[in-house]
Amino acid sequence: MKIAFDAKRFFHNTSGLGNYSRDLVRILSHYFPENEYFLLNKNKSERGSEIVEQNNVHFIESSKGKFSRQFKMGKDAQAQNADIFHGLSGELPLKWDKSPIKKVVTIHDLIFMRYPQYYSFFDRKIHFWKFKKAAESADKIIAISEQTKQDIISYLKVPEDKIEVIYQGCHHTFKENQSAEFIQKTKEKFNLPERFILNVGTIEERKNLLNIVQAIDKTEIPLVVVGRKTKYFKKVQGFIRKNKMEKQIHFLEGVSMDELAVIYKLADIFVYPSFFEGFGIPVIEALFSKTVAITSNISCLPEAGGPDSVYIDPKNHLDIQAKIKFLWENESERKRRADKGFDFVQKFNDEPIANELMNLYQKIMS
Repeated sequence: MKIAFDAKRFFHNTSGLGNYSRDLVRILSHYFPENEYFLLNKNKSERGSEIVEQNNVHFIESSKGKFSRQFKMGKDAQAQNADIFHGLSGELPLKWDKSPIKKVVTIHDLIFMRYPQYYSFFDRKIHFWKFKKAAESADKIIAISEQTKQDIISYLKVPEDKIEVIYQGCHHTFKENQSAEFIQKTKEKFNLPERFILNVGTIEERKNLLNIVQAIDKTEIPLVVVGRKTKYFKKVQGFIRKNKMEKQIHFLEGVSMDELAVIYKLADIFVYPSFFEGFGIPVIEALFSKTVAITSNISCLPEAGGPDSVYIDPKNHLDIQAKIKFLWENESERKRRADKGFDFVQKFNDEPIANELMNLYQKIMS
Protein backbone atom coordinates (compact mmCIF):
# COMPACT_ATOMS: atom_id res chain seq x y z
CA MET A 1 0.00 0.00 0.00
CA LYS A 2 1.16 3.54 -0.77
CA ILE A 3 0.04 6.18 1.72
CA ALA A 4 0.56 9.91 1.11
CA PHE A 5 0.48 12.55 3.84
CA ASP A 6 0.10 16.30 3.86
CA ALA A 7 3.44 16.87 5.63
CA LYS A 8 3.30 20.63 6.23
CA ARG A 9 2.91 20.16 10.00
CA PHE A 10 5.36 17.22 10.02
CA PHE A 11 8.18 19.51 8.86
CA HIS A 12 7.20 22.89 10.27
CA ASN A 13 5.32 22.55 13.59
CA THR A 14 7.39 22.09 16.73
CA SER A 15 4.64 20.84 19.05
CA GLY A 16 0.96 19.68 18.86
CA LEU A 17 0.16 18.95 15.22
CA GLY A 18 3.84 18.47 14.37
CA ASN A 19 4.34 15.84 17.07
CA TYR A 20 1.15 14.05 16.01
CA SER A 21 2.28 13.97 12.36
CA ARG A 22 5.80 12.77 13.10
CA ASP A 23 4.68 10.11 15.60
CA LEU A 24 2.03 8.75 13.24
CA VAL A 25 4.45 8.32 10.33
CA ARG A 26 7.17 6.97 12.65
CA ILE A 27 5.02 4.23 14.17
CA LEU A 28 3.44 3.20 10.85
CA SER A 29 6.82 2.93 9.09
CA HIS A 30 8.15 0.87 12.02
CA TYR A 31 5.25 -1.56 12.54
CA PHE A 32 4.20 -1.82 8.87
CA PRO A 33 7.48 -1.58 6.91
CA GLU A 34 5.97 -3.32 3.86
CA ASN A 35 4.08 -0.13 2.90
CA GLU A 36 5.45 3.06 1.32
CA TYR A 37 4.88 6.42 3.00
CA PHE A 38 5.07 9.68 1.03
CA LEU A 39 5.55 13.02 2.79
CA LEU A 40 4.29 15.79 0.52
CA ASN A 41 5.34 19.38 1.10
CA LYS A 42 7.03 22.25 -0.79
CA ASN A 43 10.14 21.83 1.36
CA LYS A 44 11.49 19.81 4.24
CA SER A 45 13.28 20.71 7.46
CA GLU A 46 15.48 18.94 9.99
CA ARG A 47 12.39 18.03 12.01
CA GLY A 48 11.66 14.34 11.68
CA SER A 49 14.86 13.76 9.66
CA GLU A 50 15.45 10.37 11.35
CA ILE A 51 11.99 9.27 10.13
CA VAL A 52 12.60 10.45 6.55
CA GLU A 53 15.81 8.38 6.51
CA GLN A 54 13.75 5.15 6.74
CA ASN A 55 13.80 3.14 3.49
CA ASN A 56 10.00 3.13 3.24
CA VAL A 57 9.53 6.89 3.89
CA HIS A 58 9.97 9.33 0.99
CA PHE A 59 9.90 13.11 0.90
CA ILE A 60 8.06 14.28 -2.24
CA GLU A 61 8.47 17.92 -3.18
CA SER A 62 4.95 19.11 -3.92
CA SER A 63 3.98 21.64 -6.59
CA LYS A 64 4.93 25.26 -6.01
CA GLY A 65 2.65 28.26 -6.21
CA LYS A 66 0.04 30.01 -4.13
CA PHE A 67 -2.63 27.70 -2.68
CA SER A 68 -0.83 24.68 -4.19
CA ARG A 69 -1.52 22.74 -0.98
CA GLN A 70 -5.25 23.16 -1.64
CA PHE A 71 -5.25 22.77 -5.43
CA LYS A 72 -2.21 20.68 -6.43
CA MET A 73 -1.10 18.47 -3.53
CA GLY A 74 -3.90 15.92 -4.08
CA LYS A 75 -2.89 15.50 -7.73
CA ASP A 76 0.77 15.27 -6.66
CA ALA A 77 -0.18 12.31 -4.45
CA GLN A 78 -2.08 10.70 -7.31
CA ALA A 79 0.98 11.14 -9.55
CA GLN A 80 2.83 8.90 -7.06
CA ASN A 81 0.06 6.29 -7.45
CA ALA A 82 -0.84 6.65 -3.77
CA ASP A 83 -3.70 4.45 -2.60
CA ILE A 84 -4.60 6.73 0.34
CA PHE A 85 -4.14 10.43 1.10
CA HIS A 86 -4.18 11.31 4.81
CA GLY A 87 -4.64 14.94 5.88
CA LEU A 88 -3.11 15.10 9.34
CA SER A 89 -4.51 18.43 10.53
CA GLY A 90 -8.15 18.85 9.63
CA GLU A 91 -7.64 19.65 5.94
CA LEU A 92 -7.75 17.84 2.60
CA PRO A 93 -6.85 19.12 -0.87
CA LEU A 94 -9.78 20.54 -2.85
CA LYS A 95 -8.77 19.29 -6.33
CA TRP A 96 -8.07 15.75 -7.56
CA ASP A 97 -7.76 14.08 -10.96
CA LYS A 98 -9.62 10.94 -12.05
CA SER A 99 -7.16 8.42 -10.56
CA PRO A 100 -8.69 6.43 -7.68
CA ILE A 101 -7.48 7.48 -4.21
CA LYS A 102 -9.05 7.09 -0.78
CA LYS A 103 -9.08 10.07 1.59
CA VAL A 104 -8.66 10.17 5.37
CA VAL A 105 -8.56 13.29 7.55
CA THR A 106 -7.63 13.63 11.23
CA ILE A 107 -9.62 16.27 13.13
CA HIS A 108 -8.02 17.17 16.45
CA ASP A 109 -10.59 19.53 17.90
CA LEU A 110 -13.24 22.12 17.11
CA ILE A 111 -12.20 24.58 19.80
CA PHE A 112 -12.87 27.50 17.44
CA MET A 113 -16.56 26.51 17.55
CA ARG A 114 -16.76 25.87 21.30
CA TYR A 115 -14.72 28.91 22.32
CA PRO A 116 -15.18 31.49 19.55
CA GLN A 117 -13.87 34.26 21.82
CA TYR A 118 -10.33 32.92 21.37
CA TYR A 119 -10.45 33.37 17.56
CA SER A 120 -11.05 36.22 15.14
CA PHE A 121 -14.25 36.18 13.07
CA PHE A 122 -12.19 35.58 9.91
CA ASP A 123 -10.22 32.66 11.40
CA ARG A 124 -13.43 30.99 12.63
CA LYS A 125 -15.02 31.20 9.19
CA ILE A 126 -11.91 29.86 7.41
CA HIS A 127 -11.43 27.00 9.91
CA PHE A 128 -15.08 25.97 9.72
CA TRP A 129 -15.11 26.00 5.92
CA LYS A 130 -11.89 23.93 5.64
CA PHE A 131 -12.98 21.36 8.24
CA LYS A 132 -16.46 21.04 6.77
CA LYS A 133 -15.06 20.51 3.24
CA ALA A 134 -12.56 17.93 4.48
CA ALA A 135 -15.21 16.07 6.48
CA GLU A 136 -17.48 15.89 3.41
CA SER A 137 -14.81 14.66 0.98
CA ALA A 138 -13.10 12.16 3.34
CA ASP A 139 -13.89 8.45 3.16
CA LYS A 140 -13.10 8.25 6.88
CA ILE A 141 -12.51 10.82 9.62
CA ILE A 142 -10.18 10.12 12.52
CA ALA A 143 -11.15 11.90 15.75
CA ILE A 144 -8.44 11.92 18.42
CA SER A 145 -10.94 11.55 21.29
CA GLU A 146 -14.58 10.69 21.96
CA GLN A 147 -15.06 14.38 22.82
CA THR A 148 -13.83 15.43 19.37
CA LYS A 149 -16.03 12.77 17.73
CA GLN A 150 -19.14 14.21 19.44
CA ASP A 151 -18.13 17.73 18.39
CA ILE A 152 -17.69 16.63 14.74
CA ILE A 153 -21.18 15.07 14.78
CA SER A 154 -22.68 18.13 16.45
CA TYR A 155 -20.96 21.03 14.64
CA LEU A 156 -20.08 19.53 11.24
CA LYS A 157 -23.22 17.34 10.98
CA VAL A 158 -21.27 14.23 10.03
CA PRO A 159 -22.83 10.75 10.39
CA GLU A 160 -21.35 8.83 13.32
CA ASP A 161 -20.34 5.79 11.24
CA LYS A 162 -17.96 7.94 9.18
CA ILE A 163 -15.85 8.75 12.25
CA GLU A 164 -13.33 6.50 13.99
CA VAL A 165 -11.75 7.43 17.34
CA ILE A 166 -8.02 6.67 17.32
CA TYR A 167 -6.14 8.15 20.23
CA GLN A 168 -2.71 9.65 19.74
CA GLY A 169 0.35 8.70 21.73
CA CYS A 170 3.27 10.84 22.74
CA HIS A 171 6.92 11.25 21.83
CA HIS A 172 9.01 8.16 22.62
CA THR A 173 11.39 10.26 24.78
CA PHE A 174 8.80 10.26 27.59
CA LYS A 175 8.91 6.46 27.68
CA GLU A 176 12.71 6.25 27.97
CA ASN A 177 14.98 6.28 31.02
CA GLN A 178 17.46 9.14 30.87
CA SER A 179 20.88 8.69 32.50
CA ALA A 180 21.56 9.93 36.04
CA GLU A 181 24.21 12.24 34.58
CA PHE A 182 21.75 13.83 32.12
CA ILE A 183 19.13 14.21 34.87
CA GLN A 184 21.64 16.01 37.09
CA LYS A 185 22.77 18.21 34.18
CA THR A 186 19.14 19.20 33.45
CA LYS A 187 18.50 20.02 37.13
CA GLU A 188 21.53 22.29 37.20
CA LYS A 189 20.91 23.89 33.80
CA PHE A 190 17.41 25.06 34.76
CA ASN A 191 18.17 25.53 38.47
CA LEU A 192 15.17 23.35 39.37
CA PRO A 193 13.82 23.37 42.95
CA GLU A 194 14.26 20.19 45.00
CA ARG A 195 10.48 19.62 44.86
CA PHE A 196 8.01 21.30 42.50
CA ILE A 197 4.72 21.04 40.64
CA LEU A 198 4.78 21.33 36.84
CA ASN A 199 2.64 22.87 34.11
CA VAL A 200 3.41 22.37 30.41
CA GLY A 201 1.65 24.04 27.48
CA THR A 202 1.23 27.32 25.65
CA ILE A 203 0.67 30.13 28.15
CA GLU A 204 -2.74 31.19 26.83
CA GLU A 205 -6.11 31.85 28.43
CA ARG A 206 -7.63 28.47 27.54
CA LYS A 207 -4.82 26.62 29.36
CA ASN A 208 -5.67 28.50 32.56
CA LEU A 209 -2.25 29.01 34.17
CA LEU A 210 -3.54 31.93 36.25
CA ASN A 211 -5.74 29.62 38.33
CA ILE A 212 -2.72 27.44 39.20
CA VAL A 213 -0.80 30.54 40.28
CA GLN A 214 -3.76 31.69 42.40
CA ALA A 215 -4.04 28.18 43.87
CA ILE A 216 -0.45 28.20 45.20
CA ASP A 217 -0.51 31.80 46.42
CA LYS A 218 0.31 31.96 50.18
CA THR A 219 1.86 28.47 50.00
CA GLU A 220 5.52 27.59 49.61
CA ILE A 221 4.92 25.15 46.75
CA PRO A 222 7.23 25.95 43.79
CA LEU A 223 5.75 25.88 40.28
CA VAL A 224 7.76 25.20 37.11
CA VAL A 225 6.15 26.32 33.83
CA VAL A 226 7.27 25.22 30.35
CA GLY A 227 5.45 26.82 27.42
CA ARG A 228 5.39 29.51 24.77
CA LYS A 229 4.22 32.88 26.04
CA THR A 230 1.29 34.77 24.50
CA LYS A 231 -0.17 38.13 25.54
CA TYR A 232 -2.08 36.27 28.30
CA PHE A 233 1.31 35.88 30.04
CA LYS A 234 1.14 39.57 31.07
CA LYS A 235 -2.05 38.87 33.03
CA VAL A 236 -0.34 36.00 34.88
CA GLN A 237 2.79 38.07 35.41
CA GLY A 238 0.71 40.91 36.87
CA PHE A 239 -0.70 38.60 39.55
CA ILE A 240 2.75 37.15 40.32
CA ARG A 241 4.27 40.62 40.81
CA LYS A 242 1.36 41.93 42.85
CA ASN A 243 1.60 38.96 45.23
CA LYS A 244 5.44 38.86 45.29
CA MET A 245 5.61 35.30 43.91
CA GLU A 246 8.57 35.80 41.55
CA LYS A 247 10.82 33.37 43.48
CA GLN A 248 8.10 30.74 43.69
CA ILE A 249 7.38 30.44 39.95
CA HIS A 250 9.99 29.40 37.41
CA PHE A 251 9.38 29.99 33.69
CA LEU A 252 11.72 27.85 31.58
CA GLU A 253 12.72 28.53 27.98
CA GLY A 254 14.79 26.65 25.41
CA VAL A 255 13.83 23.23 26.81
CA SER A 256 14.64 20.28 24.53
CA MET A 257 12.36 17.23 24.32
CA ASP A 258 14.86 15.11 26.32
CA GLU A 259 15.15 17.81 28.99
CA LEU A 260 11.35 18.09 29.18
CA ALA A 261 11.10 14.33 29.74
CA VAL A 262 13.48 14.68 32.70
CA ILE A 263 11.52 17.65 34.13
CA TYR A 264 8.28 15.62 34.00
CA LYS A 265 9.98 12.79 35.92
CA LEU A 266 11.40 15.15 38.55
CA ALA A 267 8.05 16.87 39.22
CA ASP A 268 6.01 15.77 42.24
CA ILE A 269 2.72 16.66 40.51
CA PHE A 270 1.67 17.68 37.01
CA VAL A 271 -1.15 20.27 36.97
CA TYR A 272 -3.19 20.88 33.80
CA PRO A 273 -6.46 22.79 34.46
CA SER A 274 -7.28 23.53 30.81
CA PHE A 275 -10.79 24.72 29.96
CA PHE A 276 -10.87 22.59 26.80
CA GLU A 277 -8.61 20.23 24.79
CA GLY A 278 -8.96 18.02 21.76
CA PHE A 279 -7.09 15.37 23.69
CA GLY A 280 -4.47 16.59 26.20
CA ILE A 281 -1.10 15.09 25.28
CA PRO A 282 0.72 16.66 28.28
CA VAL A 283 -1.42 14.50 30.59
CA ILE A 284 -0.25 11.39 28.70
CA GLU A 285 3.36 12.59 28.90
CA ALA A 286 3.03 12.97 32.68
CA LEU A 287 1.52 9.49 33.12
CA PHE A 288 4.27 7.88 31.02
CA SER A 289 6.75 9.74 33.27
CA LYS A 290 5.14 8.16 36.38
CA THR A 291 4.06 11.58 37.63
CA VAL A 292 0.57 11.97 39.07
CA ALA A 293 -1.68 14.38 37.11
CA ILE A 294 -4.24 16.89 38.33
CA THR A 295 -6.44 17.93 35.42
CA SER A 296 -9.89 19.26 34.51
CA ASN A 297 -13.05 17.21 34.92
CA ILE A 298 -14.35 18.41 31.52
CA SER A 299 -13.89 17.87 27.75
CA CYS A 300 -11.65 14.93 26.83
CA LEU A 301 -9.25 15.23 29.76
CA PRO A 302 -10.72 12.31 31.77
CA GLU A 303 -10.17 10.19 28.62
CA ALA A 304 -6.46 11.04 28.73
CA GLY A 305 -6.08 10.96 32.52
CA GLY A 306 -7.89 7.72 33.29
CA PRO A 307 -9.47 6.71 36.62
CA ASP A 308 -6.51 7.49 38.89
CA SER A 309 -5.65 11.05 37.92
CA VAL A 310 -7.12 13.75 40.18
CA TYR A 311 -9.88 15.93 38.68
CA ILE A 312 -10.72 19.55 39.45
CA ASP A 313 -13.17 22.24 38.39
CA PRO A 314 -10.85 24.43 36.28
CA LYS A 315 -12.82 27.58 37.16
CA ASN A 316 -12.31 27.08 40.89
CA HIS A 317 -8.77 27.89 42.10
CA LEU A 318 -9.70 26.77 45.64
CA ASP A 319 -10.55 23.30 44.32
CA ILE A 320 -7.20 23.24 42.49
CA GLN A 321 -5.46 24.39 45.70
CA ALA A 322 -7.08 21.68 47.83
CA LYS A 323 -6.10 18.89 45.40
CA ILE A 324 -2.52 20.18 45.01
CA LYS A 325 -2.07 20.40 48.81
CA PHE A 326 -3.56 16.94 49.33
CA LEU A 327 -1.10 15.29 46.92
CA TRP A 328 1.85 17.50 47.89
CA GLU A 329 1.54 16.31 51.50
CA ASN A 330 0.87 12.60 50.70
CA GLU A 331 3.81 10.85 49.08
CA SER A 332 2.22 7.38 49.27
CA GLU A 333 -0.94 8.66 47.52
CA ARG A 334 1.15 10.32 44.80
CA LYS A 335 3.01 7.07 44.21
CA ARG A 336 -0.14 4.93 44.23
CA ARG A 337 -1.87 7.13 41.66
CA ALA A 338 1.30 7.48 39.54
CA ASP A 339 1.71 3.67 39.38
CA LYS A 340 -1.96 3.17 38.45
CA GLY A 341 -1.73 5.99 35.88
CA PHE A 342 1.31 4.32 34.33
CA ASP A 343 -0.65 1.07 33.90
CA PHE A 344 -3.57 2.96 32.34
CA VAL A 345 -1.45 4.94 29.86
CA GLN A 346 -0.07 1.80 28.18
CA LYS A 347 -3.16 1.87 25.93
CA PHE A 348 -1.58 4.93 24.26
CA ASN A 349 1.56 3.02 23.29
CA ASP A 350 2.82 2.93 19.70
CA GLU A 351 1.85 -0.59 18.66
CA PRO A 352 -1.90 -0.54 19.50
CA ILE A 353 -2.25 2.88 17.83
CA ALA A 354 -0.35 1.72 14.71
CA ASN A 355 -2.65 -1.36 14.48
CA GLU A 356 -5.78 0.79 14.72
CA LEU A 357 -4.53 3.14 11.99
CA MET A 358 -3.66 0.26 9.66
CA ASN A 359 -7.01 -1.44 10.31
CA LEU A 360 -8.75 1.77 9.25
CA TYR A 361 -6.63 2.07 6.07
CA GLN A 362 -7.28 -1.57 5.15
CA LYS A 363 -11.01 -1.18 5.82
CA ILE A 364 -11.38 1.71 3.35
CA MET A 365 -9.28 -0.12 0.73
CA SER A 366 -11.36 -3.33 0.88
